[in-house]
Amino acid sequence: MTLDDLRNLDPEHIGDWPLPVKIVLVLILAGLILFAGWHYDIQDLRVLIENEKTKETEQMASLESKQKQAANLEALKRQMQEMQQSFGDMLRQLPNKTEVAGLLVDISQTGLAAGLEFELFKPAKEVPSEFYAELPILISVIGDYHKFGEFISGVAALPRIVTTHDISIEKRGSGRGKEKVETLVLKATAKTYRALDEEEGK
Repeated sequence: MTLDDLRNLDPEHIGDWPLPVKIVLVLILAGLILFAGWHYDIQDLRVLIENEKTKETEQMASLESKQKQAANLEALKRQMQEMQQSFGDMLRQLPNKTEVAGLLVDISQTGLAAGLEFELFKPAKEVPSEFYAELPILISVIGDYHKFGEFISGVAALPRIVTTHDISIEKRGSGRGKEKVETLVLKATAKTYRALDEEEGK
C-alpha cells in the first residue's frame, strides 16, 4: 500500500478500507480513548491525593496538640485543683451577711486600738457584682502618721478581705494664737466584700 492509496481512502466508506489500515485506525482510536480516560482519571486522583494530604496534615496537627494536652494532663489537673482550692480560700475570706456586722466592729476596734479618734464611720450602700457584693465604708479619723500606719496595717491584717481606697491626709488647726493645735485627719474608704447567697446570685 502506497501513500497515494492512503490519500484516496474514503472516510464515508471505512468498511471498504484495507484490513491493515482498519487495524491501525482501531489502535489509534483505542489509544486516544485510553489516554483520555487515563488523563482525566489521573487528574481526579491528583485532586483526591491533595485533599487527603491536607486532611493528613490537619489530623497530624490535631494529634500533636492532643498528645501535648495528654502529656500535660496531670499537671493541668493539679493546677485546676490548686485554682479551685485558692478560689475556695478566697471565698472563705469573704464575710457572709451575718458576719458583716462583726467585721465592721473589728475595723472600728482596730482604729481605736491604734489610738485614733473617729469623726466618721459610715457604711455606704452595698454594690452588688456577679459573685460578690462590695461594701464601702467611709472613714474619717484624727491622729498622727504612726497611728494611721498602725490602723492601715491592722485593717490589712484582719482575717477577712478589707482594702483601703481614696486615702487622703490633711492638716487641721483648732484654737488661736499660741493655743492653736494642729492635728492630722485621715479620710479613706475601706471596702470589704461579701459572698452573695445562691438566691442573690440568680
